[in-house]
Amino acid sequence: MGFTDRYIASIGSSNLMDDALHHQTDPLAAAALAGDIGALLCRVKYADGTLNRMFEGNQQNLAQLLRIWTAAVIEKGRARYWVKSEDIQIAHGLYKRVAESSLAHWLDSHCKKCAGTGVTALLGNRQCSACKGSGISEIIGMREYEKRLVLDMVSELTAMYDSHARRANSKLRTTD
Repeated sequence: MGFTDRYIASIGSSNLMDDALHHQTDPLAAAALAGDIGALLCRVKYADGTLNRMFEGNQQNLAQLLRIWTAAVIEKGRARYWVKSEDIQIAHGLYKRVAESSLAHWLDSHCKKCAGTGVTALLGNRQCSACKGSGISEIIGMREYEKRLVLDMVSELTAMYDSHARRANSKLRTTD
């Protein structure tokens, strides 16, 4: 069982005890101890209801994550010269669109038409036409250049989360 699975299982823990026999919430503590933006990514994606939409999550966490991520995207955009330096108004709009779209796509990229399966059951289990069988929704409403930037930033978010998950997993107690 990977860290993400253990983290999700610990969210629904019915026993918050922490003794020699009870370690159900260890992944929550490990995620917090691993620090950095990864802990916030974990919390927003898995603990605040963003992924499963079963309840209304903590909107302050999402707002904080968006602020942090927007600042990071602005920094990356400037360092990578996405826009000429004299086009400040254009740059600000681009950075904001890329930050919002990449975070939204990373948080929930499942195709809505097939629910992320890649197959549409209504048409006799055929390949989903919206996602072409991948189960991942396409980024729409943006030019190709912006889509590439969004996908690049999604890969950055994935790398940040993966790094955080590795650090958190190393902090888990080995009681198995």
